[in-house]
Amino acid sequence: MRKHGLRYTCALSALVMGLAGASPAMAQAEPQEPPQSAAPENPVIVVTGSLIRGTPEDAALPVDVITQDELVDQGSPTALDLIKNLPGSSGVLGDSNQFDSRSQGSEGVATVNLRGLSPSRTLVLLNGQRLANSPIGVAAVDANLLPTAAIGRIEVLKDGAAATYGSDAIGGVVNFITNKQLDGLVVSGDYRFIDGSDGDWTASGAFGHDGDGLRVLASFGYQHRSPLAVSERDFAIRPYADNPAGGFTEGGNPGAFLPFAFYPGTFVGLTSGFQVDRGCEPLGGLPVNESVPTGIDSATRCAIQYTPFDLLVEKENRWQAYLETEIDLTDEIAAEFSGLLGHTAISANTSPSYLILNTPTPGLANPIGSQFWVPPNNPGLIAYREANPDQFPSGANSALLAAGVFRTALLGGNPLFKDQNGIDGASPMTRDSESMRFTGALRGSHSDAFNWELSGTWHKYIRESTGYDTIIDRVQLALRGLGGEDCDPLTGTPGVGPCMFFNPFSNAIQANAITGEGNPGYDASVANDPAIFDYFTKKSTSRISNELMVANLVFSGDTGVSLGGGNGIGYALGAQYRRNDYDAAYGPYNNLDIYPCPASLDFGVEDCERPIGLFGFLGSDRPNSSSQDVYALFGELQIPIGDRIDIQLAARYEDYGGSVGSTFDPKASARVQVTDWLALRGSYQTTFRAPPSTILTAGDYLTSLQFVGGSFRAVRVNDNPTLVPESAESYGGGVMVEFGGFRASVDYWRYDFSDDIVAEPLSGLLNSVFNSTDGSSTPGTAAADCSNPLVNRFTFSGGPATGGCGTLTPTLSNVTTIDTFYTNGAGLSTSGIDFVANYRGDFGSEGTWGLGVTGSYVIDFQTNDFFIGEDLIQPGFSAVGKLNYQTTAYPLPEWKLNAYADLGWDRHNARLTVTHIQGYTDQRLEPGAPGYDIPSFTTVDFTVRIGLPSETDLTLSVLNLLDKEPGFAALDYNYDPFTANPLGRNFKIGIRKAF
Repeated sequence: MRKHGLRYTCALSALVMGLAGASPAMAQAEPQEPPQSAAPENPVIVVTGSLIRGTPEDAALPVDVITQDELVDQGSPTALDLIKNLPGSSGVLGDSNQFDSRSQGSEGVATVNLRGLSPSRTLVLLNGQRLANSPIGVAAVDANLLPTAAIGRIEVLKDGAAATYGSDAIGGVVNFITNKQLDGLVVSGDYRFIDGSDGDWTASGAFGHDGDGLRVLASFGYQHRSPLAVSERDFAIRPYADNPAGGFTEGGNPGAFLPFAFYPGTFVGLTSGFQVDRGCEPLGGLPVNESVPTGIDSATRCAIQYTPFDLLVEKENRWQAYLETEIDLTDEIAAEFSGLLGHTAISANTSPSYLILNTPTPGLANPIGSQFWVPPNNPGLIAYREANPDQFPSGANSALLAAGVFRTALLGGNPLFKDQNGIDGASPMTRDSESMRFTGALRGSHSDAFNWELSGTWHKYIRESTGYDTIIDRVQLALRGLGGEDCDPLTGTPGVGPCMFFNPFSNAIQANAITGEGNPGYDASVANDPAIFDYFTKKSTSRISNELMVANLVFSGDTGVSLGGGNGIGYALGAQYRRNDYDAAYGPYNNLDIYPCPASLDFGVEDCERPIGLFGFLGSDRPNSSSQDVYALFGELQIPIGDRIDIQLAARYEDYGGSVGSTFDPKASARVQVTDWLALRGSYQTTFRAPPSTILTAGDYLTSLQFVGGSFRAVRVNDNPTLVPESAESYGGGVMVEFGGFRASVDYWRYDFSDDIVAEPLSGLLNSVFNSTDGSSTPGTAAADCSNPLVNRFTFSGGPATGGCGTLTPTLSNVTTIDTFYTNGAGLSTSGIDFVANYRGDFGSEGTWGLGVTGSYVIDFQTNDFFIGEDLIQPGFSAVGKLNYQTTAYPLPEWKLNAYADLGWDRHNARLTVTHIQGYTDQRLEPGAPGYDIPSFTTVDFTVRIGLPSETDLTLSVLNLLDKEPGFAALDYNYDPFTANPLGRNFKIGIRKAF
């Protein structure tokens, strides 16, 4: 076991061990004797990437194998910590990152993103069998709900494997394998001390039995993560002058309004430009004009920071329960069954209310038919006018609040929500995940020449999400004094009986909800009743599920034919059927089948020009479902030539039917042992990824919320039924050296994609329509090119409901909604080098010491010119060393390195680990501008493992020993959550005992 664990371990081995509860350091450490029964000397295994039983770990495949016990002495960091720090892993989902479209809605989900190619291109398996994807925006397996306590080893194939496993296995394969040799009970737990939070803790237990033809493995794991508020980290809250994109919006409350004259039959119209509410500065906002700080009298917007209401770490509670049993039916036939249940509950924070991006229904909710109207009889308006008459020119007796500039609550908090993860006034969000998986298999081992296995998998993953948004028409009715659950908007009297007014001005706000800073302009007589917020603030809910069914029949064995005196040629032949079912259901307030129009709830309107539903920001959807059937045939040959050459050939045919069609993918790989200390390996293959049925439904879309021109806008990513599978050619090769206590390897890899499945890049779309090169950083004053056909992708405040300019000459600040589509891109190529080197020596009579380094260097990640129709919206660029915000690539540092030094004896061990992520640039900004250069992130961890009596181990860790802060990036949290972590120096204590 030790020999292979050292010989073929590299960065990705450490990565997957972290997913199983191991350490962020490399896996080359000498393992101490585990407090549980060891595996058999020569267990028969199926190596990831091959379907032939008994394939050796040192065959042609670049597979890394490591057991969980080999890294127990590292302090068992979380999966998220490990994935983010390790070479070969970039653009990781897991930390709070609700402001990036690629991670929205993924709270509590941990994914693997090898090569930075997207989590959708890394295939994650459990015991060699597929898992259902989590139904988030990026289709990927949720590693958080795998049975951590039951994992015995993990294998990583750093190569494409479509020929073996089918779609998704492009960037690589991570295979979690349960501990089938466990005999007895092992319990463990740990606590992590994190400044500014209540800390994180885990507990787990696993029991195994093997005897009399019956094997049983059972485990349970629980993990808790405490919330960490943004305000607990100084680097995450910066002044507007340092980073205007650092959680600031120019559409807030207090906000900006337009003085308006309303004299029916005489004059109705604007009397001046935008005025900023005088409560802006006293409550903590910043008056700006064209995003430049200015005095209140010349300001046109109030810039307000919303991130103090948010969390850097959400509150997470998670558990997994697993049961596996194998029964010997005869000497040759065995049956195996397993069941996995898992649940994650996430409690998250967001802004007290969202921007309202759409206007109320003309003639019904709004009698004047333009924006949100505050009528002359609104008590809040009356009091504000009396206190600030200079802001209302002669004749102005009312006000307009523009869509995209206005929200119902921000600095004063939302009175409906108290103590949301320790913060009053923040709006709550929940994300609950439920995983149910059952497998069954019959397998026969009749001889070396013939084995068979018939297996089936059923896995259902359900994701339930809730949040709160504002009902468009009800806000307008409340501004008119016709708000309230029991107020009839057609017969009620404004402000009388059950009918209430909503006051949108700062004189309704007593104090800043975060700082407690009082408002000198507060007027208790016009303060809002919380009941009015309850009237127009309603819950948005969704329940989305992915269901996977797989049936496999595989025959394998040894032909008995040998070449050059080596082992016999191995073979595998098989067939697979799998079905994916997707189902999305929505709550009543965000269900377009129930309420298709803003006026549906209160006026019964069911037909409108643009069926956007009730909500002003999050939007609504129609319930939908889809399915995909896949039929596959596959084969494999393992050809040893003598004892120095090993060749593997594989091929797979898959048929998706319909418009997707079929694909055939071959693979060839080889390993040559040149000398006793030198070996070479290489491979070539074609791989593919079929478009999932979830993005092939005409008329369906996913709404993401993205920062554009000073505020967030709704970006709808529409499905595309014309998508075709993406494909890639990949090849690589490596050199492996081993002599004495020194071991090293260097591997080159390359992928060339065509028809890559991507969402259209928002930055390029913005640049095309607004004649810019700054993407989301384009000023809100930039005028739209109304002659550009892509302008119809934009809906503007006051413009046509179906999009486009109409009679307006709109600017970027007038945008409310943007439509993008999933599409087949123009292709990309990426290449790089993985390397690992380590040395181990003896320390005294019982100990060992070691030094090592592992790393990944990305040579290139080149995208081609991206067109929409005839318009070039994203010129080809290299994504290496760049943030890649709102492009088709993830953040991609050029270098990622790990180095370690350790000393171990008996069951004691001490290790120092250094993790380095090279700095990169934000291509949205000019060279030299703050945030253009994102600094490197280098952390030092130190862990001591102490072997106590009675098979008990105690671990003590100091993580981020030097208290390194993440480098500044011009993003909402002022750092890149895909790459760094916000925890600072923290401490961990763990204990593990075997019975």
